Amino acid sequence: MAGIEKGPMSADLAKVADNDTAAMRRVAAATTAWNATLRTTCVATQLEGGHAKNALPQLAAANVNCRVQPDETADYITSTLKRVVNDTAVSIVMEGSPHGAPPSPMRDDLMSAVKSTTAAIWPGVATVPMMVMGATDGAYLRAAGIPTYGVQGIFYNPEDIRFHGRDERVKVQSFYQAQTFLYDLVKQLSGAPAM
Repeated sequence: MAGIEKGPMSADLAKVADNDTAAMRRVAAATTAWNATLRTTCVATQLEGGHAKNALPQLAAANVNCRVQPDETADYITSTLKRVVNDTAVSIVMEGSPHGAPPSPMRDDLMSAVKSTTAAIWPGVATVPMMVMGATDGAYLRAAGIPTYGVQGIFYNPEDIRFHGRDERVKVQSFYQAQTFLYDLVKQLSGAPAM
């Protein structure tokens, strides 16, 4: 991404790759997307409390959704939340069984296929590997020792992101181009003859 971005952001992204913590802080502060890509984030996604509009609630609850970096543990996240909340009356309970896994190694054959498929459909568009800020079922596969890669091929407006919202959407043209992209990529990776 350092080769695509312009100005100070380009230089800072190059430094992030060398574990420059000051550059990482600047990049994370630049946009919410970069912040969520470079570090673990936790957000209260659902709140509940009270039994009536005119009475103080006796109980309240919040579901906090965390998108965790591959090298951070569930114990670290829980202890950080407890430290931040800093209230012994609040209990923090983890739902499910979190399972961390290391990132999948980069593969030249995969990147080559992605680059050539991208160039065939969108000439001039750069192919850049990165870890996205969301979560996928790939976490389960990686935890089982199966390298997993997400390649979407969908263009969206970064100023109008509505992932998981009631009005989540993608442009019709982007939808059909993504289908073509994934079809062609799977054909190339599987060694199947082109149609």
